[in-house]
Amino acid sequence: MVTPARLPVIIRYLDQEYFRPRFAPRYPPVEELVFTILSQNTTDINSVRTLDSLRKKYPSWEDASRAPVLEIEDAIRMSGIAGPKSRYIKETLSALLAEQGDLKLDFLARMGDREALDYLTKFPGVGIKTAACVLMFSLGRPVMPVDTHVFRVCKRLDFLPEDATRESAHGILNAIVPEDDRYSFHINLVLHGRKVCKALRPRCGECLIEGLCPS
Repeated sequence: MVTPARLPVIIRYLDQEYFRPRFAPRYPPVEELVFTILSQNTTDINSVRTLDSLRKKYPSWEDASRAPVLEIEDAIRMSGIAGPKSRYIKETLSALLAEQGDLKLDFLARMGDREALDYLTKFPGVGIKTAACVLMFSLGRPVMPVDTHVFRVCKRLDFLPEDATRESAHGILNAIVPEDDRYSFHINLVLHGRKVCKALRPRCGECLIEGLCPS
């Protein structure tokens, strides 16, 4: 797939506006997995608070895997849609523990990106975005997650076709964005989507890449 000529320029402008972040692990892999499940359809603040609630309630993630679903649900209620999320967390942690014997997820480092994505997405509630978050934010792999901000901004920039889905967008964007730029591009697109390229009232007059945006 050919990289659009505008893309390197946009990446550079975003780096200049928001600074180019250096990779630093956010959470260990199993915590990143749980955190990203918790983050579905809620704010980052609620996700962090809910993760802290789980940490306080359970001394280890192995303890969480053995806890009753209703107990987990009560601990994560502030994250929203706590019923499905509690089941996903319980079932995924239990399955990983049964398969691997622990929840360190060290084995992911021995897998290629595609193999690791395929492995993680077989668990309940773990889609391609959640799996990509584990690989990028915990392991520093050049696998760019596509969240709501990345998807929206890239649609407006015409980097994605009209009929693109979040799932198909993952393959398209990881094919056109250079590996060395995927981490910073993801971080800065999220910042840009929150501050300027908002869903309902985009601030196009304040946008540093307005001249490069077909929308």
